[in-house]
Amino acid sequence: MRHSLETLFMFVEAATQGSFSAAARKLGKQQSTVSEAIANLEIDLGLTLFDRSTRRPTLTEQGRAMLVHAQQVMEATDRLERSAHRLAGGLEPQLTLVLSDTYQSDRFEHILTSFEQRYPELELECMIAEHNDVVSLVQEGRANLGLVAAQPDYAPDIGFESVPDRSAIGLYVGKQHPLARAKHISTEMLHGARELRLSTYADDAVQRRRGKCWTASSYLLLLEMTELGFGWAELPHWMAKRFAANSLLELKVRGWPKSIQVDAVWSRQRGLGPAGSWLLDTLMAR
Repeated sequence: MRHSLETLFMFVEAATQGSFSAAARKLGKQQSTVSEAIANLEIDLGLTLFDRSTRRPTLTEQGRAMLVHAQQVMEATDRLERSAHRLAGGLEPQLTLVLSDTYQSDRFEHILTSFEQRYPELELECMIAEHNDVVSLVQEGRANLGLVAAQPDYAPDIGFESVPDRSAIGLYVGKQHPLARAKHISTEMLHGARELRLSTYADDAVQRRRGKCWTASSYLLLLEMTELGFGWAELPHWMAKRFAANSLLELKVRGWPKSIQVDAVWSRQRGLGPAGSWLLDTLMAR
């Protein structure tokens, strides 16, 4: 039996999006095209992948098992295409990298030096974004490769691997802030003070938080607001140390600081060229 990658991709999208119509919208196809492709896949496999007796189709037990295998096929295809690009040697003219400020590594700086020496003629563009904004830029084709604080899940069209370097985030206030004088900081004390939060977090998460909250679009803006004493903020360790070591105080709160896993993300639909594949493989090397 042979199943096209496009059909498997439609199956994974339908399972992830929760409906054939949502998958069709995501893929820019007619709902009938998605429904027919999945029906034909079920015939080929001799399995019922979706229970259609409910208002929205839900994965059967067989469907859940096949979803794991379909995702593994897509991941293997990613690796195959990256290897093919490297062997073909057709260098892409430009590579756009979108970085989260949660990621900082001396090793990355050495990797960029090697990258420049290996691809001296390639145009490299670097952007800064956070959380889902990083993933969206990759999905839209605005960026080829992203480095982002690990997300709980990714869309099927996003490939991802965890880089070996971890980052750390702590809670900080300006040295003139009232919390800076407290010997012990409780969760209730944090709730009673203004939080400075990234605006890329989900809006409902900001609304649900008790107490006052100001938002900013980048960690650097949060750092400056924290220095001015407007509230407390979650900030990457490396940034606080490099830019505000004399003006910020790290709060000692139970469970903090936190170690952050960082993922590299790319589009499975567009793939990576030789330079992007080399950069990804080098980032993954331990």
